[in-house]
Amino acid sequence: MELLYKPWPWYVAGPVIGLTVPLLLWMGNKRLGISSTLRHICAACAPGHISLFQYDWKKETWSLFFAGGLFIGGVIGGWLLANPEPVAISARTVEFFSSFGIARQTGLMPTELYNWKALLSLKGFMLMILGGFMVGFGTRYAQGCTSGHGILGLSALQWASLVATASFFAGGILFSHFILPHILSL
Repeated sequence: MELLYKPWPWYVAGPVIGLTVPLLLWMGNKRLGISSTLRHICAACAPGHISLFQYDWKKETWSLFFAGGLFIGGVIGGWLLANPEPVAISARTVEFFSSFGIARQTGLMPTELYNWKALLSLKGFMLMILGGFMVGFGTRYAQGCTSGHGILGLSALQWASLVATASFFAGGILFSHFILPHILSL
């Protein structure tokens, strides 16, 4: 049981995640990825004749169960199997956030940035609303999310997935170094 309360090393977790790709392909040519699930939900629920949602979404109901399983697994992992140790981040990162008045947290998200009051500020709006829109736009523009491209696409040796994954990382690095400091200083 102790194994469940600690983060798994990369050399165990990586192959477990990686083996889901051939397993899904073997089980019925299913593609790993989560962003398409939102499209399936919209196709099932959205009235009207939007061409993006005009397809047989019922063939993809397995992905709804997959997304539900991710949510339930997150709840179990976050509440029942939570690691009591603080999140391990570098001293330089702690110093960077401290310079903007963000104290070290024991959880994953700093409460100074991610709460309902902060959402009503310009900083919170830019981080949560505008940032969420940009992630959604990028996912749609790249025709997939980081898990779809980074796990399935790369394992299938797809050039587009390599470009998309490299772009995700480059965008994250550029944002963290050049844009995030300006937003945090608001």
